[in-house]
Amino acid sequence: MGEEGTGGTVHLLCLAASSGVPLFCRSSRGGASARQQLPFSVIGSLNGVHMFGQNLEVQLSSARTENTTVVWKSFHDSITLIVLSSEEGISELRLERLLQMVFGAMVLLVGLEELTNIRNVERLKKDLRASYCLIDSFLGDSELIGDLTQCVDCVIPPEGSLLQEALSGFAEATGTAFVSLVVSGRVVAATEGWWRLGTPEAVLLPWLVGSLPPQTARDYPVYLPHGSPTVPHRLLTLTLLPSLELCLLCGPSPPLSQLYPQLLERCWQPLLDPLRACLPLGPRALPSGFPLHTDILGLLLLHLELKRCLFTVEPLGDKEPSPEQRRRLLRNFYTLVTSTHFPPEPGPPEKTEDEVYQAQLPRACYLVLGTEEPGKGVRLVALQLGVRRLLLLLSPQSPSHGLRSLATHTLHALTPLL
Repeated sequence: MGEEGTGGTVHLLCLAASSGVPLFCRSSRGGASARQQLPFSVIGSLNGVHMFGQNLEVQLSSARTENTTVVWKSFHDSITLIVLSSEEGISELRLERLLQMVFGAMVLLVGLEELTNIRNVERLKKDLRASYCLIDSFLGDSELIGDLTQCVDCVIPPEGSLLQEALSGFAEATGTAFVSLVVSGRVVAATEGWWRLGTPEAVLLPWLVGSLPPQTARDYPVYLPHGSPTVPHRLLTLTLLPSLELCLLCGPSPPLSQLYPQLLERCWQPLLDPLRACLPLGPRALPSGFPLHTDILGLLLLHLELKRCLFTVEPLGDKEPSPEQRRRLLRNFYTLVTSTHFPPEPGPPEKTEDEVYQAQLPRACYLVLGTEEPGKGVRLVALQLGVRRLLLLLSPQSPSHGLRSLATHTLHALTPLL
């Protein structure tokens, strides 16, 4: 788990499983995404070794070289995704979840039928271009973390009950049960119907809205990978303020002209000040003035049952390390504790496991990077209580013997919010 440096280069390949024909290749370097094409010989070799294993009834899932980690994953015996990462120490869990999100994005914007019953490869290639913007946002240095945690990125507004009441009234007026308020790809408030959306669409929809270029209003066809993978719905988005959008998931009605601008202004104009207070919540996640210990450089709070999370690396202003490094540290630490220490998500171990083993499952762990000396390195601590898991990135001044106490106090303070 590295403390410094960039995230390395990521190459993502998508191929038709039966023919091996490449459908697209996307790459990122230093946080920027591009259409950097790998040599065809490399693509052919990576797909060939995977198909060779399948013919021998051997499932090749991952491999490591001196400076690259490769993960393969097939979906519905129709699409093969391959990801290569040069990031030092990157985990297979992280790359596997990346591939799950990428396939979810493909279904979201193209539909499962087109991916599992490929009639025209060239047409599919063209249709898949609609997913590039969303897929590239997974490859870059995103401020969100739902792609890894498989939980919805949320923020806590100062006047949440007021916004929730307005949202419910707007949903009733428009005749749809699926409405949410999204700031920079994070959910501010949502109706019960929206929260009942399954995985991965609950994560993908706000992420999609946050990744698209700004527009006053949109009428966007989407499929729901879990709930409706073959029948499209309409995703309507209405911009209330820059980066703050109202999202509706609906069928043929209502028409966009019914919502904008008359109904929109009538329902939301009186709430202009509470809406403005949501704008800084993008990177902060928590309301201004929320009491946090000054040693906290970043935090990730997960509600494993509700599948929601709070993630911020800017709780108390500017300090070293940089926000990009903090995000990378928390992502790597989440992967470490999820794959090695804590029970499988979404929470308690299965009842079939041995009772003695259950009693020995850890509930807290910490990691010191750099040195134990005060004032040097950084500290990371994870704590799980019931359905909540908290990860903290702490400054070098925080003593190791006080990490669990600080994490417990912070978790109790955050529990009423999520």
